[in-house]
Amino acid sequence: MFVYRSGEFLSDKPAEASAVVYSVVETAKANRLKPYEYLRHLLTETPKRMDETNASFLDNLLPWSDAIPDICRKPVAQDTPGT
Repeated sequence: MFVYRSGEFLSDKPAEASAVVYSVVETAKANRLKPYEYLRHLLTETPKRMDETNASFLDNLLPWSDAIPDICRKPVAQDTPGT
């Protein structure tokens, strides 16, 4: 069982909670996001909407969403002339 409450991850199985966090971090990396900034964004925005019955806001929190703030994104590498 996994529960989110008051900015904390709670689980009856600590390894399960660790696996969830690891999965979120690795998915953020795979989508060229800064893991710390992305987690911060998730943990800031999710509690604001915990009382909503429509979960469509979650689409904007997915790592591939265009709605993710630029501060969460890694800069795009520029090609250097002569390389």
